[in-house]
Amino acid sequence: MRRFDYSFLSDGLLPANLINITSELYSLRTANGVRKEDYAGIFTELEAVARVQSVKSSNAIEGIVTSDERIAEIVNQSSAPLNHNEAEIAGYRDALSIVHTNHANLDFRQRDILALHDTMLSVAGYEYGGRYKTDDNIIMETDSDGRRYVRFRPTPAAETPEAMEQLELAFFDARSNPDINPLLLIPCVILDFLCVHPFRDGNGRMSRLLSLLLLYKAGFDVGKYISFEEQINNYKPLYYDALKQSSDGWHENKNDYMPFIRNFLSMLYMCYKELDKRFAVIGNQKITKKARVEATVLNSLIPISKAEICRILPDVSPTTVEAVLGEMVRKGLIKRIGASRATRYIRA
Repeated sequence: MRRFDYSFLSDGLLPANLINITSELYSLRTANGVRKEDYAGIFTELEAVARVQSVKSSNAIEGIVTSDERIAEIVNQSSAPLNHNEAEIAGYRDALSIVHTNHANLDFRQRDILALHDTMLSVAGYEYGGRYKTDDNIIMETDSDGRRYVRFRPTPAAETPEAMEQLELAFFDARSNPDINPLLLIPCVILDFLCVHPFRDGNGRMSRLLSLLLLYKAGFDVGKYISFEEQINNYKPLYYDALKQSSDGWHENKNDYMPFIRNFLSMLYMCYKELDKRFAVIGNQKITKKARVEATVLNSLIPISKAEICRILPDVSPTTVEAVLGEMVRKGLIKRIGASRATRYIRA
């Protein structure tokens, strides 16, 4: 059976680039903690936007989709699910809400993992929610010629309960070691969870919920305000490539965690950089929505569209963005390039 051992994280031989990015992430966490105290209202708006993006993206990675309008209605509970996909989406909404609101009382414990899985699948009515798999599963890929092949064989069903127990114990043992950085430990545990693949369905979505939970436990709550799941979805090929590299040799205890650690920390770093974009300001101006729109355009080195500004500032309405852009053009601060959907704006 696979042996879970994270002691290598404390041997001081880790690549310098990992040490550098973890140090930067701790600095970003501190800076945003101060910012959150000063601009609670903006963070509240960002939280609402991030929940919709997280629910959409985590399900989209697994091919579970519906329209953006329906996603928002389901997340905001203004409409009941209308089909199977929407029931799956509503289940993730409920599980994500538990992680965000009750993370202090949850941990990487089997009972919590099983309960989250049950919540995630309950709306869709799956009878195997909250239960480990009873049949062996495989992870397949399809090559360019359309031929299927087995990419990875997870832990057999008969060995899964013991593997999950060992994984839980190894995690708590490593987390209690002051020489192990939790930011390096979390992706290792998530990789091992994915390789065990303990459930018949929902392993990928569960891995993202558990990532958010463990980041919360380590004091990193950026996933509440910027969707961690969206970053993974945006760079899905890189994520799957890192997963493949780090799972090679896993059964023989010869796998290399580093590609997956790098990818995980990069996604977390990008969350913080996205958060920084939401607070782009000029000098020491008060951070109003108007000032943020103005700074987004003025700080852009290339022409930027209204749609791109709305993506950078999802808590600011398109109407507000349009009004600010119009005023800036009239004042001569920026100039308009192109017309209709091709319209872009750049510093005058």
